[in-house]
Amino acid sequence: MSKIGWRLNVDDIIDYENGNMDQDRLVHFFQNLIDSGATEGLQGHYGREAKRLIAEGYCYERET
Repeated sequence: MSKIGWRLNVDDIIDYENGNMDQDRLVHFFQNLIDSGATEGLQGHYGREAKRLIAEGYCYERET
């Protein structure tokens, strides 16, 4: 799944941080972060959440 041209949306970050995302939007948000490479090497909450979503089958590893 290539996300060429995808840009991080500050509103998405704010909504995520405030708990204003439903499950589908959250999965889409994190899959875009994973696909863009933004979660590679991240420590802390975002990295752990990406790994959890991958482990539970909601998201997929970044295609190389």
